[in-house]
Amino acid sequence: MVYAPSHARRSRVLSAGVLALVVAALGCATKPQPPPTAPMIEGYVVGAPDELAVHILPDPEISREVRVRPDGMISIDLVGDVQAAGRTPMQIAQDIQQQIGRFKRDAVVNVTVISSPSQFVTVYGEVVTPGIFALETETRVSEAIGRVGGTRPFANLDAIRLIRTRGTQTEILMVDLDAISYGDMRTNHVMREGDLIVVPPTILARFGYAMQALLFPFQPLISAGTSAGAIAAGANTFSDAR
Repeated sequence: MVYAPSHARRSRVLSAGVLALVVAALGCATKPQPPPTAPMIEGYVVGAPDELAVHILPDPEISREVRVRPDGMISIDLVGDVQAAGRTPMQIAQDIQQQIGRFKRDAVVNVTVISSPSQFVTVYGEVVTPGIFALETETRVSEAIGRVGGTRPFANLDAIRLIRTRGTQTEILMVDLDAISYGDMRTNHVMREGDLIVVPPTILARFGYAMQALLFPFQPLISAGTSAGAIAAGANTFSDAR
């Protein structure tokens, strides 16, 4: 029987030990962590162009679906214009109930929000389709980024910024999307109205963009001209076809 040299056995033992440490480190790095608790909502504040459902009893009942106008008002039967923007649904209902009491005794008014496009967030940077979308349901950062098509190949996933402004106060929350993808949800914050998500490029991508701007300064103009030429050619083709 042939025995391996002792140094070879030590190498195998050392390699096995290193592998075990790597596996243990990976296990710690990917340990699932719960997301931050969603903030308490004291009351939804209506804004234009939210859509509301207004239901008024007793008979003859009035049931209307109305959209908040740019001036912040809605129109209700027997009452006329009612201020809606800047109020909660309960406050709107109380105002309508007080005014319509002249025409309907013991009136009961219920106001609910059907859609809330006035509540929006913005996502831009290294994402597929940067833009703005409305908050229809509770949405976390990872879901918001998914709504715009996800990140691009050169996105810096562990340096995403969530910028939140309340009045004169601005707060910057760091988001690690890479950790979130492995189950660490501690930075997967719930989005609030007006939030801004910035997905920055990696350092290598920043360098590449700078070199591209330096070496090809007229490329954006050429691309715009090419697009305009293609549009014009399409228009001419359509005109000839007619």
